[in-house]
Amino acid sequence: MDLFRLVALLYIVAIAAGQQNTSDICLQAASRLPGRISYPTDSLYISSRQSYYSGFERALAPGCIFRPINTAEVSRFIKLVTAGGQYGNTSQVPTFAVRGGGHTLFSGAANIDGGVTIDLREIKSVVLSKDRKMAAVGGGAVWSDIYPQMVPYNLTVMGGRVPGVGVGGFVTGGGVNFLNQRYGWSCDNIYGYEVVLASGEVVYATANSYQDLWLALKGGSNNFGIVTRFDVATFPQGLMWGGVISFNYTKSVLEAQAKAFRDYMDPKNFDSAADMGIILNYANNTFSVSNSLFYVDPVPYPKTYKAFTSIPSLSPNTLALTNVSNMVVQFGKNLPTKVARSVQLVYSFKNTDVATYTKLIQQWETDIKTLGNVPGYLSQFLIQPQPVTNGTNSMGLEANQHDVVMCIVTAAWTNPADDARVQQLVTSIVDKHERVVRKQRLYIPFKYLNYADISQDVIGSYGTNNKRRLRAVSRKYDPKALFQTSVPGGFKVSK
Repeated sequence: MDLFRLVALLYIVAIAAGQQNTSDICLQAASRLPGRISYPTDSLYISSRQSYYSGFERALAPGCIFRPINTAEVSRFIKLVTAGGQYGNTSQVPTFAVRGGGHTLFSGAANIDGGVTIDLREIKSVVLSKDRKMAAVGGGAVWSDIYPQMVPYNLTVMGGRVPGVGVGGFVTGGGVNFLNQRYGWSCDNIYGYEVVLASGEVVYATANSYQDLWLALKGGSNNFGIVTRFDVATFPQGLMWGGVISFNYTKSVLEAQAKAFRDYMDPKNFDSAADMGIILNYANNTFSVSNSLFYVDPVPYPKTYKAFTSIPSLSPNTLALTNVSNMVVQFGKNLPTKVARSVQLVYSFKNTDVATYTKLIQQWETDIKTLGNVPGYLSQFLIQPQPVTNGTNSMGLEANQHDVVMCIVTAAWTNPADDARVQQLVTSIVDKHERVVRKQRLYIPFKYLNYADISQDVIGSYGTNNKRRLRAVSRKYDPKALFQTSVPGGFKVSK
């Protein structure tokens, strides 16, 4: 039987048996790593659990939380965990989760019920190289804390565009950033990874050393080890221009948006400094539409956005020249700091015509308002360019494609009783959207991990060869499948 099929069959048994050992591991870790373990009645445990972005994650209660301060402590903890089961029997290993920023929406991505959560947020150092072309960033750092440290040097890094997003999950899942049209995904621009493997061994993966692991971590998520340091490329960056501009939600405005976006996505109009999105919102039984416009060169109202900024808009807007750090803070004001319950699904396709963009918007509009009576209910439909990859990743994407669109349908609500209704509706909308672009033969199977729901086959969307290669890397560096069975959260190569 194939190893990964066996892993899947043993999955539930492994979790059940592992949870029986959680309390022992917590006690041993507290003895050997004093001050690093917190329990449910401890204030540190409570604040850590309450700090997750999604209510689905906040609802989970680990047996204890481990907060290491360096790579050596992560290594010691993994050795302690695997020693109990002699690493030959993962059913004897307690289940655990690995947490960075804690920004993922679905349950179990970075937290766990009854097991151990490894909270990496104290591993947050930022060190510039002497030539300032690289920054060594701790695996638990948060991008919005890193940007201010780059500003004095007129530099930036390719991180998240809203506050609170952690480095680890963001980079290993791909990473959409302000520079993504010029330099690609964030993971395309990582020089090296310091990784704690399932054995507890610490390795440094680069293009020249552990090259297969280095490439696998570029989109392969938490399947291979715990990354405690990312050596990321830095880029010259002074002021940039951008913000949010809003419009009346009318048929003529939506048609103008569709036409402007169709033209913007035409490769002959490509501008590597530009990155934008059409943001359609539904809240309190009311629709609204806005654009997020970003331009990494210090040019106010660049020509590439003229078709959008010429549409009659509402006042005021937030379009301004500022640095990356301030831009992230300002853009974050358009989003809730936390959500109770939320789901989002993603899909991609080649640029299409105005009629198709209009049809996608109308389909979302028609379906999303059918649940207007659900408490706390709101939805967003985001249409944006997909990053232009340079091909240095494991996601199966063709390099230098300037006409690929990535759409996200999101919903949020308050009560657990409405979970199934809302999740089914969002899934239905995305299924209908995909049928539309499939019919036009524009559909792209790729699913961006950091925007995907756990119900979507992210690893499979990378293509058969890439999935096979990722599985091989997993078997090589984690032969007993620790990160497949004992770390159940996230998108697994074994599935």
